[in-house]
Amino acid sequence: MAELSLADYARTLVNEIQTRAEAEDGSIPKTFTRRVLEMLEEGGFVSNTTVAYHEGRGVMIFGFGYSDDRTVLDLYTADFNLTPTATRLTKAGMERQFRRLHAFLRKTSSIQPNFDPTDEVFQLCEGVEKVLADATKIRLFVFANYESAARSTPEPEEFDGLPVEHHLWDLGRLYRHETSGTGGEPIVVDFDPPLPCLSMQSGNSDLSVTLAVVPGQHLAELYEEHRTRLLELNVRAYLQARGKVNGGIRRTLREEPELFLAYNNGITATALEAEFVEDADGNRVAIRKLTGLQIVNGGQTTATLHHVLKRDRTDLTGVSVQMKLTLVNESDLMNIVPRISEYSNTQNKVTLVDFSSNDKFHVDFERVSRSLWAPSTDGTGQDIRWWYERARGSYAVEEAKHISPAARRKFRAANPPSRRFTKADLAKYVNVWDGLPHQVARGAQKNFAEFQMRVKRTPPVIDADYCRRVVAMGILFKAVDQVVKHHGAGSQKAVVTTYTAARLCEATGQRIDLDRIWREQEVSDALVQAVDDLCPRVMDVVIQEGKLATEWGKNPKCWEDVKAIDWQMPDELAAELLRRPVDIPVDTREEEEARLNRLKEIPLVEWEALSEWARETRGLELRDQQVATMVATKLATDSEITPAQVRQALEVHDRALEAGFSPYMA
Repeated sequence: MAELSLADYARTLVNEIQTRAEAEDGSIPKTFTRRVLEMLEEGGFVSNTTVAYHEGRGVMIFGFGYSDDRTVLDLYTADFNLTPTATRLTKAGMERQFRRLHAFLRKTSSIQPNFDPTDEVFQLCEGVEKVLADATKIRLFVFANYESAARSTPEPEEFDGLPVEHHLWDLGRLYRHETSGTGGEPIVVDFDPPLPCLSMQSGNSDLSVTLAVVPGQHLAELYEEHRTRLLELNVRAYLQARGKVNGGIRRTLREEPELFLAYNNGITATALEAEFVEDADGNRVAIRKLTGLQIVNGGQTTATLHHVLKRDRTDLTGVSVQMKLTLVNESDLMNIVPRISEYSNTQNKVTLVDFSSNDKFHVDFERVSRSLWAPSTDGTGQDIRWWYERARGSYAVEEAKHISPAARRKFRAANPPSRRFTKADLAKYVNVWDGLPHQVARGAQKNFAEFQMRVKRTPPVIDADYCRRVVAMGILFKAVDQVVKHHGAGSQKAVVTTYTAARLCEATGQRIDLDRIWREQEVSDALVQAVDDLCPRVMDVVIQEGKLATEWGKNPKCWEDVKAIDWQMPDELAAELLRRPVDIPVDTREEEEARLNRLKEIPLVEWEALSEWARETRGLELRDQQVATMVATKLATDSEITPAQVRQALEVHDRALEAGFSPYMA
């Protein structure tokens, strides 16, 4: 998906929808709606979705959904074009689609009586009215498989006193969501002419080490083409030309380029494969091609070369850089690279947090998080990302790629600096959530070391859900910090925030709805009020006369005392908690396989009978009926059923049995 152009993506999407519609015997617009909702539900933008179509005078709707707490009502409509690259969605056309959804809200009560209770339109109206009774916000979604010419969605409005937001997902936004943040191919570099080298096998291991001298111009151009991908395994990204080391590199390149090879330590690199030129005796004498090239030390040298070439417009002809290259098997990459980095690094101070950049946990978290766009909450449609800075300074590196002021403003609008968080931040958020405030109070390095040990013992599944929930933990932590600030904790604010947030998570049994926080990108008023009530009580324990709070906070006894605080959770907060603690899953592949086998043990005819029974008796909600129908269709066509769909289907089957459905009906 990442390698497709926008036009290719558009064509692929049309073909996919046509194929699915034919296989599922459904209409193309409804199939498109279902496809988009599956993507958005996986991305955390929507939940509890139902696809149901109705069109009337001034009305068109393709489904509805609601948040788990039923405070947000979503309505969906779709506009599908078989030639998506040949037209554009006009502003007037977009506004017309939103008006049709708004009209449905007004006419729901008059539409419903015109349909039989078993009809999906009747149940659509009924479901919307039920959610609307408790909703505090309405969101209208327009899905289009071609690009919009409108620069923004309509301004937020109201319906019966409820705020109404408008969300447009056109072709460009769908494409960006599905392709951004995905991994790329290994970097391949050809040297023409071949690069003279001295190569030697490293003892009895599979490693081989090669020494060579790389033209500075070539190295700068490699960075121009691949940017931070070239430094993906580096313990830190380029720290800009601010430190003494970088300033010295820059001065040498500009003033004494012929001495650069003598003054600079060069780069340390790894590659997965290499093609060599060999002499008559079989000795490697030159490098012709490298596959999977990574600079694991010397990232600052590389980026400074690029800076001098592009920003200072300095000719690098004649500049040479020494390179120590180690060929590493891909399976050994994560074990070998940190040690190469550690032992060869003699420049700026590098911390434990920096070296852990290479851990699979952080590489995976960065990869997944780069594909997540936070839901727009202000009605403008401006997508933003939470920037996980796996390699120190990577945000500045990425921002520096955007040369013009306008480009930088655009980058910062999509990646606000306030949404940047580091590995140390991540460790703090998770350890507070898990009830380890005394560990967090010991400082970033010690807390991070504890976090590293915990994730190695029980590695979480690094998927979109996990990344969204970690970000939500961060939003929660920052919200608590704001309340603590207003209570005048002063210099003790950090430790008071840590303990207040931990006590809140402990008192709620980790049942705070992190998914809701992600969707809304803020915490609820009830939660803020609860923290406001809790904070002074925590301060009385953490800030005591005769005790230094920053030291007292490191003591496990402090946590025991804070947990012993007599605090009654407000009813408003209790009412919005989840029924069960937030699930942070570990590797569940075996369980998922067992569930899939259980689903397949249920005969196809039974799923078909369940769907028919539910429709005729209304023993299940429309959404559950559609799940049963979906499973029957996928089993009949031997299509893939996702783990989430498997779990959902088995829950529906169990509910049907409880409601009176008998397998013998099949």
